[in-house]
Amino acid sequence: MARKLGFTFLLLAVASICEAAAIFNPISESHKSAAIELFSRADGSFSSLEEAFKALRTFEILGIDTKPDLKDSTCKSVVDTLSSESSNSKDLYHALRVGSLLKCKINKEALMGVTSRLKGSVKDAKSLLDFYYSIGGLTLIKDQTSEVDVLLEDADGIFRSIKALSQSDGRWRYSSNNPDSSTYAAGVALETLSGIITLTSSELDGNLIEALKKDAVKLFENIDKYDDGANFFDDQHQGPVSATSSVVRGLTTFASASGSFNIPGDKILGLARFFLGIGIPGNSKDLYHQIDALACLDQNRALVPLVLSLPASVLSFTSQDKLKVRVTTVLGSTSTTPPLSVKLMQVFTSGSKDASIINQELRFDPKEEVHTLDAFPAGVDVGKYIFAFEIVLSDPEHKKIYATGGRTKVPVYVTGVIKIDNAKIQVLESDSVEETQNKLDLSGKNDVALSANHLQKLRLSFQLTTPLQNPFNPHQALMKLRHESGVEHIFVVGNSRKQFEITLDFLGLVEKLFYLSGKYEIELTVGDAAMENSFSQALGHIDLDLPEVPEKATRPPPQAVDPYSRFGPMPEISHIFRPQEKRPSQQLSYAFSGLVFVPFLAFLIGLSRLGANMKNFPTSTAPATFAILFHGGIAAVLVLYILFWLKLDLFTTLKALGVLGMFLLFVGHRTLSHLASTSSKVKSA
Repeated sequence: MARKLGFTFLLLAVASICEAAAIFNPISESHKSAAIELFSRADGSFSSLEEAFKALRTFEILGIDTKPDLKDSTCKSVVDTLSSESSNSKDLYHALRVGSLLKCKINKEALMGVTSRLKGSVKDAKSLLDFYYSIGGLTLIKDQTSEVDVLLEDADGIFRSIKALSQSDGRWRYSSNNPDSSTYAAGVALETLSGIITLTSSELDGNLIEALKKDAVKLFENIDKYDDGANFFDDQHQGPVSATSSVVRGLTTFASASGSFNIPGDKILGLARFFLGIGIPGNSKDLYHQIDALACLDQNRALVPLVLSLPASVLSFTSQDKLKVRVTTVLGSTSTTPPLSVKLMQVFTSGSKDASIINQELRFDPKEEVHTLDAFPAGVDVGKYIFAFEIVLSDPEHKKIYATGGRTKVPVYVTGVIKIDNAKIQVLESDSVEETQNKLDLSGKNDVALSANHLQKLRLSFQLTTPLQNPFNPHQALMKLRHESGVEHIFVVGNSRKQFEITLDFLGLVEKLFYLSGKYEIELTVGDAAMENSFSQALGHIDLDLPEVPEKATRPPPQAVDPYSRFGPMPEISHIFRPQEKRPSQQLSYAFSGLVFVPFLAFLIGLSRLGANMKNFPTSTAPATFAILFHGGIAAVLVLYILFWLKLDLFTTLKALGVLGMFLLFVGHRTLSHLASTSSKVKSA
C-alpha cells in the first residue's frame, strides 16, 4: 500500500552463523579495493574532471583518503577550467563539483564570473542537459558561498520550460526536437528542478510541484523487478545501473527540496535491494552509480525506508548453532537505526506452502549490536527450510518515519548426522528366495564377495533417519557397478519412505551390461547438502556369469584415455640397421675417378685441333673487364657444381646459381655485343 515516506532510513538486516568470522555488510572492504583498482591511473592523474568527480565521490563515501599531491594537481585543473573563457557549462559544472569535494580555494571574482556565464547559459539553454549543467553549477556555487548572487530571475518560467519535456509515463525527453523519452533523463530532470527550487527567492506554484510529483510516481508503474523483490529502471542507452541511480538521485534531491513523494514503500525497498544485490561492479562507471545511489538512500532524510535483507546465499548450520541478525544501513552503519527488535515469524518446510507460526523474538546484544536466535523452534529437523523474519519498531510513531519492508524470507539448510540402519546386500534366486545375505556397516569399511549368474538378482537396502527419528530423503542415492575392463554402470537407489532399496535383475540387464562376465566392483554413494556424513563407499565385488555375447549385440564403448598419458615416457624403439653393402676395391675406385677427367682432356685436345686462340680477346679496358668477368663467372659456376657435389644442398645451390646466372647474363651480353660490333667493323672495312 502506498504511504507517505518522510524522514526515513534504509536499514539492512544481515544474518550469519555464530562461528562465522565476520558479519556481512552491504559495503565492505572489497568495495574499497575495487574502487582503488578501477579509478587508479598509471600517471596518478585523472583523464577529465568528470572522471575525477566520480572517483573522489566514491572515495569520499567509502572513506578512502585522497593523496595530497593528487588534490593539488586536481585543484589546479579546477581553477584553470573556471578561469578559461573556452570552458562551456558542462566543463564549469564538473569543475565546481570537484572543487566542492576537494575544498579548492576559488576566489570570489572567479565565482562571480562563472555565475554570470552560467546564468547566460540558462537563458540560452535549448536542451535538458544545458539546463542541468547550468543550474547544477549555480547550485554548487550557492552551497560554497553566500557572497555571490546566484538566484534566477525567472525561476517559474524556467521550471515550466523543463516541465514541458515530461511525458505521460513519467519519463522525459532531452529536448523538444527529440521525440525519444528516457528514464535516465527523468532523474536528470528531477535533479535540475530541485536546483531551481533552491535558486528562487519566492515560492513556486505549489500545484505545479504536486503535478510534477504525480508524474514522477508514474515511473514506478512500469518498473522492472526480479523475483527476490529487487526493482530497477532500464534505459536503452544508459543501462539499468545508471538509469536507476539517476532516478534515485533525482527523487531524493527533489524530495529534500520540496517534500516527500507518495511512492509505495515496497518499490523504494526494491530499489535498495537492487543496488545491494549487484555485488561489486566490474567497471568504474557502474561502481560510482551503485555507491552514489546507496549514499543517497542512506544519507538523505526523505524517501528512504527500513528494509530487512538477509544474504542471498543459503545459510547452513546445525541445530546447536545460533543464528545472528544485524540491522544496519546500506552503508553498514548502526548508529542511525532506531530502537527495534527482530522476530522470527514463520518457518516454512521446503516444498510446502504450510508454515509454522513462531513469533519468536531474537535476543538483542547491545555490545555486538546483533539479534540472536538462541534456539531453533521445536520440530526443526535436518533439511531445508524457509525462515521469515520481520523488523518491529519499538516506537509506534516511528512507523511514520521508517518503513520496515515487511517479512523477509531466507532459505536455510539445517545440517546433521544421519543415522544409517539395516544396511544389507544379498543375492536372490529368480523366485526371490534368498541365497546369500551380507550385512553392511556403511559407517565403516566393507569388502563383501558375491557371485551370481544371469538368472539371479542383486538387492541392496538400507534406512536413513534424522536425529529426530524422521525418515531422511537425500539428494543423491546411487549404486555403481564397475567392470574390471573399466566399463561403469550407475543405478538410482529407490525410496519407499520406509527404506532405500534397489534390486538388479541380471536377466533384464545383460544387454545393458554388454554381456560382460567377470568381476564387478560395487560402490554406493549417498549425499545431501544437509547430511554431514555423506559418503561414497566401496562395498566389495560380485562375480557375474553372463551368457555368451550374441553376434549382433552392442559392444561396450571405448574407455576414455587419460589426456596426460601422452606426456609420459614413450616406449623404447629397437632397430637393427641394414648391414653395409660390399664396396669395390680402392684401386678400381681410383681408376674410375681418372676416367672422369678423360672427357675434359678430350675437350682441350678438341680446342687445339679447332685452332682456338685468344686473338679476338678485347684489348680495350672496359670490354676486357667484362670479358674477364664473363670467364670468371663461368669458372664460378663450375666451382659451384663442385661444391654441390661435395657439401651444398640443392636449394642453396639453386639460389647461388640464380645470382650467378643474372651476373653472367649481364657481362656476357656486354662481351658478345663488343665482339659483334668489332666483327661488323672488320667486314665493312
